[in-house]
Amino acid sequence: MNQALRRTIWITRAEPGAAATAERVRQLGHRPLVAPLLEVRPTAQAAPDLADVGALAFTSANAARIFASLTERRDLPVFAVGAATAKAAKAEGFPRVLSADGDVEALAAGIVGRAGELRGLVLHAAAAEPAGDLAGALAKAGVRSRTETIYETAPLKPDARELEAAFAADDVLLHSPRAARQLAVLARGGRGAGLRALCLSRAVARPLARAQLKGLACAPFPMEAALLNLIDRDGPANAP
Repeated sequence: MNQALRRTIWITRAEPGAAATAERVRQLGHRPLVAPLLEVRPTAQAAPDLADVGALAFTSANAARIFASLTERRDLPVFAVGAATAKAAKAEGFPRVLSADGDVEALAAGIVGRAGELRGLVLHAAAAEPAGDLAGALAKAGVRSRTETIYETAPLKPDARELEAAFAADDVLLHSPRAARQLAVLARGGRGAGLRALCLSRAVARPLARAQLKGLACAPFPMEAALLNLIDRDGPANAP
């Protein structure tokens, strides 16, 4: 890539995911600027009761990592929302992991498709504000499930110098509605007028509908590879 075409990309997601995204941005020839707008806080003190559980559902890599820290059990099959979550689950030692490669709806469909193989209910190890309604989708299909909150994501405001550098970036990557809401607050007063927001999905972009930004684009499907492909595109592709 021509040196003059390199862009500075603000990465807002919480660690440890931010570091992994930064490396992918670097591999594309751009400059990553890591200034998270969220932090992950484990909330569970002990492992959930697994006596009647036949499978686990993870809707984020953070859920896979935090759940694994709570129990030594690795025998249950895992349904993961996407490739990054599946990779995290496998790294934690879960041998049977199926990836939906999509969103919560795709995850629910994958679980329903294998409902006949389950030997108990599906435990969704989730954030305090989970993305989508997995339990509702499973209930409609007659699949028993239980949701256990094991972590939360909290707003994190970078210091003044970090924010000044971040708002001077060319693009900002947003992986969640929570991060988008935090950006909308910080961008008030025209502070984000030179910043293009690249969002993992339309749901992520909604909190930015009235934000004063240079541009807004959404990935065509909710995978980070699709999000990163937006960096080298001009214009508001798939804008909400």
